[in-house]
Amino acid sequence: MAITISLAAIFALALILLLRSRSLSYGSAFAAAGFGFFLASTGAADPINQLTGALLTALSQM
Repeated sequence: MAITISLAAIFALALILLLRSRSLSYGSAFAAAGFGFFLASTGAADPINQLTGALLTALSQM
């Protein structure tokens, strides 16, 4: 699990640097996909899923 969190942090840093430099290319897409993949296997996956579900429910009832 420590390896997964480290990889999520590395991908997050890479994504932030790519977005700040405004270089939207295949590299930034790979970094975003990798960040999402490794974030999904951490303990943050359940709260993110619950937040997304709550936001979609709120938007559908507007």
